[in-house]
Amino acid sequence: MDRTWVLAEQRDGVPAGIVLELLTAARGFGGAVEVVTWGPSSAGAAAVLGRYGATKVYDVGDIGESLPGPRVAAALAAQVSGGNRPDAILIGATHDGRDIAARLSVRLDLPVLTNVVGIDASGGRPTSEHAIFGGSTLLRAEFTDGIPGLFVIQAKSFVAEPAETSDPAGQRSPEIVAIDTPETGASDAARIVARHEEERSGPKLDEAAVVVSGGRGLGSPGNYALITELAQLLNGAPGASRAIVDAGWVPYAFQVGQTGKTVKPMVYIACGISGATLHMVGMKDAQNIIAINKDPQAPIFSIADLGVVGDLTKVIPKLIEAIKARR
Repeated sequence: MDRTWVLAEQRDGVPAGIVLELLTAARGFGGAVEVVTWGPSSAGAAAVLGRYGATKVYDVGDIGESLPGPRVAAALAAQVSGGNRPDAILIGATHDGRDIAARLSVRLDLPVLTNVVGIDASGGRPTSEHAIFGGSTLLRAEFTDGIPGLFVIQAKSFVAEPAETSDPAGQRSPEIVAIDTPETGASDAARIVARHEEERSGPKLDEAAVVVSGGRGLGSPGNYALITELAQLLNGAPGASRAIVDAGWVPYAFQVGQTGKTVKPMVYIACGISGATLHMVGMKDAQNIIAINKDPQAPIFSIADLGVVGDLTKVIPKLIEAIKARR
């Protein structure tokens, strides 16, 4: 492969974690790695992107309060249609990433492969992997015609690693190229009128080394305080199953699973979570899985490294007590 593009979401000059993962994957393809980004701090993000292997940064520029989807997809499509055509475009499976991928697919009249959990180009053509049947089977797919191949990739599918460089400071200076956005018409009518930053006191859920998640087995919303306290004691992040998110016990930002966040911590503690397929897809690759559930037949035990059969409202307080005693 000659060239791979990575869609680089960033905020205030800091690229999203999944972008660094995709850059690491793209370097394995052997060709040039280039990125497409947007926002008022694109130049600041370029230095970080360079450390992870980007040799060129296509800058859409400041899009103001517009949604990224219409403008970024239009700018990408204009480049490809104008002859600046990479072999593949890697896009993170985020809200904006999925939106951009869908719009770009329509503009270029090209298909898109989604829910990618692995990708390999050693055969000269990128082949993607997709977890199906709850992650028990990997399906492999590739485009037989048409470039660029559009791939929407799940977070935590790759480990982010800086590129090797002869520069002892590890600094690379990618070329920055401003690209124009063509007329987007009514598709660009929506505007962001307010932003809300979620308050948190610990690590981000999708970056934490320890995640403690609660499910419907907690019995009541008030018992989620046990999950929060245990997570704080372990310097981890609290998570949740879709069941209690849908029930309104905790915000959507806490949800782990295929329709929530994908996590890959050193330790994942599932409390009162039966182990529905959609949940396990989002946490099964944790290095160590501990399950606490009163049902010995709960599916979560099939992937757990350690299982505790018992009433979590009794088990967790004892665990909290033991941790505090050790401190």
